[in-house]
Amino acid sequence: MVLTRRDFAKRSAYTGAGVALAGSVGALGTAPGALAMGADRHAADHYGPETGYGPLVPDPEGLLALPAGFSYRVITRSGVTKLESGETTPSNHDGTATFEGPRGTTLLVNNHELKGPRSDWEHPVPLTDGLVYDPAASGGCTVVEVHRGGGVAEWVGIAGTSQNCAGGRTPWGTWLTCEEIADKAGENGMTKDHGYVFEVDPRDRRANLAPEPIKALGRYEHEAVVVDTRRGDLYLTEDASGPNGLFYRWVPPHGFRHGRGRLRTLADNAGVLQASKCYDANGRFVDDLSRATTTGTVYRVEWVEVPDRDARSTPVREQFCDGEVTRARKLEGMWWADGGAYLVASYARDESPEQHDGQVWFYDPRRRTLTLKVLLGVNRTPGAEGALDGPDNITVSPYGGLIIAEDGEGIQHLFGATESGRTYPLARNELNIGSADEPEFSEFTGVVFSPDGQTLFANIQTPGIMLAITGPWRRQP
Repeated sequence: MVLTRRDFAKRSAYTGAGVALAGSVGALGTAPGALAMGADRHAADHYGPETGYGPLVPDPEGLLALPAGFSYRVITRSGVTKLESGETTPSNHDGTATFEGPRGTTLLVNNHELKGPRSDWEHPVPLTDGLVYDPAASGGCTVVEVHRGGGVAEWVGIAGTSQNCAGGRTPWGTWLTCEEIADKAGENGMTKDHGYVFEVDPRDRRANLAPEPIKALGRYEHEAVVVDTRRGDLYLTEDASGPNGLFYRWVPPHGFRHGRGRLRTLADNAGVLQASKCYDANGRFVDDLSRATTTGTVYRVEWVEVPDRDARSTPVREQFCDGEVTRARKLEGMWWADGGAYLVASYARDESPEQHDGQVWFYDPRRRTLTLKVLLGVNRTPGAEGALDGPDNITVSPYGGLIIAEDGEGIQHLFGATESGRTYPLARNELNIGSADEPEFSEFTGVVFSPDGQTLFANIQTPGIMLAITGPWRRQP
């Protein structure tokens, strides 16, 4: 299937059509009780009695606390469940997308954020014949098929990639998996260069054979990617520091038509890869997104071409001098909706001009503006229930607002932010991978609804557990 730019507008239902976020996320930053919080404020201060689904009920199994009436099911678990080939499910679940499968099934592509040599991991992604990029690398993706009757099948979509963190679903029904590492061949045991984006087709196993990176999208610490369903541009985030990472745009070459497998046909230098450069309302250059300390802040965006996108001698983000681009620490998950890209800056610390514990921005490609929609002040008590920090993966809810996976300090949650601007807890990770004296809870990842909106899938990254959450979903006020 080949998509023209006109086709993009017709085929954008999954990526945002019918989901009202233009007003809702705007409300997040302006309404009373909004998610935007000053330093030392807790999200619990903003819960309303009518918001969400009620308090979280401790799980007797010690895995996932949910509101009354909700339940979960373990879909895959590293080292326990098995692939079709007989190997156990790989570990370190991360970014995930859902697709309609055959005969009423749901297909999920699940990243496994495993970096470095395979010997470093007990459960790396198996090196399945024909699906391996670099046999020395431990990461990759699996495809999970969930049947209505409860059956589950899992197989490898790509292997031999490294630190597959987030990524993004395409309008043509594939998954772009992103390597959050930039090792070259010969570094950390790798036999090929890494730091690329790869395409995985959940419906056509043959399309995944002989995987090759999409070098036109650059080589750096990729986090997430979304597709502009109208223009065909791709937007990408970079999770890096020293210096902080960048927000990128890739503009396809004239006449290029998107579709299944088409990105793999591009020349390494096809199109233009650019980094964002922001200006405030007074026309002053903004060096780092953490400078915005008030929701509703709007920056005008220009785009600066990347000199060497394959970073042969200098990492991409280091190819720019001070004053040439705008940076941000831990640029993380993205979601395309309302004709633009929602993107997360997970936190900012001493490596940034200002400190915070989370931002959500909206990039409007028509106006070329970035607007700060959500701001979390620094969380001083991360071990306290109700405190929130470190947003990471996000998704748009069919019931309004956002669902956000927490990757912060202390307790880890899935939490919602409603159209009226209130936040509520949806789940809490109760699997202590530390000790009784020093508890530790892994981050949530891969939060995404099923195509029919009835099931919320999410992962606990360590040890690697995919969960399906169901319950009395309803529109949030």
